[in-house]
Amino acid sequence: MRVPVSWLTEHLEVGPDIGPTELVDALVRVGVEVEGVDELGPVTGPLVVGKVAAIEELAEFKKPIRYCRVEVGDIEPESTDGKLPTRGIVCGATNFTEGDLVVVALPGAVLPGDFTISARKTYGHVSEGMICSARELGLGEDHTGILVLPRDSASPGDDARERLGLDDTVLDLAPTPDRGYALSVRGLARELSCALDLPFADPGAREVEDARGDTWPVSIADPAGCDRFVLRRVTGLDVSAPTPWWMRRRLMLAGIRSISLAVDVTNYVMLELGQPLHAFDTGSVKGELVVRRAEKGEKLTTLDDVVRELDPDDIVICDDSGVISLAGTMGGASTEITPESTDVLLEAAHWDPASISRTARRHKLFSEAAKRFERYADPAVCAAAVDMAARLLRDYGSGTIEGSRTDEGGVTPLPAIAMPISLPDETAGVRYERGVTVRRLTQIGCKVGIDTADDGTALVLAEPPSWRADLRQPADLVEEVLRLEGYDSIPSTLPVAPAGSGLTPAQRRRRAVSRALAEAGYVEVLPFPFVSGSVWDAFGLADDDPRRRTSIVLNPLEAEKNELATMLLPGLLETLQRNVSRGFKDLSLYHIGQVVQPSPDAPAVPDPSVAGRPSDEEVATLEAAVPAQPLHVAVVLTGLRRRAGWWGPGEQATWADAIEAARTVAAASGVELTVSAADELPWHPGRCARLDVGERIVGFAGELHPKVIEALGLPKRTVAMELDLDAVPVAELRPRPSVSPYPPVLLDVALVVDESVPAADLADALRHGGGELLEDVALFDVYTGEQVGEGKRSLAFKLRVRDPDRTLTNEEATEVRDAAVAAANDRHGATLRG
Repeated sequence: MRVPVSWLTEHLEVGPDIGPTELVDALVRVGVEVEGVDELGPVTGPLVVGKVAAIEELAEFKKPIRYCRVEVGDIEPESTDGKLPTRGIVCGATNFTEGDLVVVALPGAVLPGDFTISARKTYGHVSEGMICSARELGLGEDHTGILVLPRDSASPGDDARERLGLDDTVLDLAPTPDRGYALSVRGLARELSCALDLPFADPGAREVEDARGDTWPVSIADPAGCDRFVLRRVTGLDVSAPTPWWMRRRLMLAGIRSISLAVDVTNYVMLELGQPLHAFDTGSVKGELVVRRAEKGEKLTTLDDVVRELDPDDIVICDDSGVISLAGTMGGASTEITPESTDVLLEAAHWDPASISRTARRHKLFSEAAKRFERYADPAVCAAAVDMAARLLRDYGSGTIEGSRTDEGGVTPLPAIAMPISLPDETAGVRYERGVTVRRLTQIGCKVGIDTADDGTALVLAEPPSWRADLRQPADLVEEVLRLEGYDSIPSTLPVAPAGSGLTPAQRRRRAVSRALAEAGYVEVLPFPFVSGSVWDAFGLADDDPRRRTSIVLNPLEAEKNELATMLLPGLLETLQRNVSRGFKDLSLYHIGQVVQPSPDAPAVPDPSVAGRPSDEEVATLEAAVPAQPLHVAVVLTGLRRRAGWWGPGEQATWADAIEAARTVAAASGVELTVSAADELPWHPGRCARLDVGERIVGFAGELHPKVIEALGLPKRTVAMELDLDAVPVAELRPRPSVSPYPPVLLDVALVVDESVPAADLADALRHGGGELLEDVALFDVYTGEQVGEGKRSLAFKLRVRDPDRTLTNEEATEVRDAAVAAANDRHGATLRG
């Protein structure tokens, strides 16, 4: 909301020591965000009021151009005919006529934006200055026409800076949504009054005369949607009456364009009191007004000339002809105020905030009225608002106020709140002066009384004012006291941190895994944790696959991604695809994070009351309803795992690299990983490995299925690994390398087995047979061909044999090898390759 300081301080007794800076500091201190401080101008040099004496239309140009003779009150002797000397000014605007008063920047003037005015020849004439628009003077954004002052409001040659109030400052404020009262000069001035302890004259507290009657019959069929409806009729309005300059200026600085006296008055009262008004053309209203919900199929053409299909949830105002207004949001075109409207029916009502909010969003009509009604307007100010508008139309439009006022419904007092008088002190940890709580609550408009509880505790009984429906519980009153006393008065004392034992074993393992992957050449990324349901179709998962059972986010950041991921690969692959699309071809990415895996047997989530602590049963049910959130680690690779260079050709990333990444994770975790062939989507059925720790499956690794790669737009042969880190037992004692002073004996052995025998199983048999002296087994070659026979393959292993206490002989090492080969033969029928 934009508001000039001169208007804001009109209802306060502000001394000369309080300027815009002090007002901004005070507003920020009480929680009103200040988005901008705009000082009008600066304008230097000759800026005067001018009177248009003559206009010559220059028709030889493609756009409208006028050569104007303007009286600017030059200090020169008057001519013999009694006319003041004039200056010639070229202007392209057409919204003024001869005799109008305009603002003229004479040569030498400097306008906002460091725009210097000088006499120059243009369109065949010498222009001796510039006739200014509101935007050129810094008064607003309206650049559609020249700023025209009311006739007889000034004389040619008067200083325009004084007339325009160019020494003012405009504040751009953004009150929080729970404070609808602050979207008005009345509410903001009250906030300043509280912050600066200044006397405040409430413009909405004027006594209104008891003028109930049947000026216009009204029926409220939906009291839940509208609890008060007020009408006041003004007749005999002078349609040619201009809006007074002071009102136009305030509207202009607030960012509202002046339209006509009737419309401007309603806008002005809305900004002043925070109560939106609507003006009906009385001659267009047919019979009794009825406030109700819309019926299915009803339509309304609103003031923006859009035909809108109404929803049964919309609150509408009807007459005998049907719907004539979308309540609290926008009026209908059939009863619009026109330039010929001399009989006006002013309406002020109090609408249900939730209903107006839904209507505004349903129809995408975020009007200034809807913005205030959805934040709660003051129901007690309705009568004062229509009376103020009626008086302004009478005073400036020569209208006649009808003697009666229709006022249906009423104001329901907000329930009183009981609060221990010491609660603000206890909450803030500050001992405030005696009487602070009562004084601050009284300042915001509460009717305050003192009572005593049964246990002798002193209580404050506060009845919130009609404009503060957000005050509902003691915590709200505490917030008001602390806010007005100043949050900066609350000391910031950090609690003493208790002595700790450092990182837990699980935390140390996570760091070790992350460090190990980074040292192996992987880059850590943080993918988006939400996924779309379509990703499971791209993965080819069956309908009953547990990975499809996700938690739905009710208010997602992206509408199409409203599910919490049950695995890390969707987000990691999306990051990979984005980087590939931007020119990166060789990528090795990893991520360690939690996934969300709901249980099919989880109980329904209860909705406990906030009035007190939930029961133990409710807490237990809530905890049981929380889905499992295990910690996973995943990697994806594409392109070259090792780049090409002078040292040799590059090495393409393969399924083996994904398995090796899993081994890296296992080594950093201090556990033994078992790798075996598997068939698990989204991996390639022939290039997928299952990862086991002990008897438990902890993950999968390998090359992604070609159909998955095609569906996600990934590079060919993309490989990935995902492992449940929480499923891996935490090693209490971290493994440490042992260095032996004795040399190893290195032996090679090539074994021929059936193609169906996994290499990992054969290596495990060798380790078992070799015993403690067999220190390491590593596969280094795989061969298939005629020499080994059909359905067979040769697997060559490097064996490292060592005794930690002595140097082995060749004969002892050979015995270890033979024992290992014998074990492989017993388990898998392996034979030495000849």
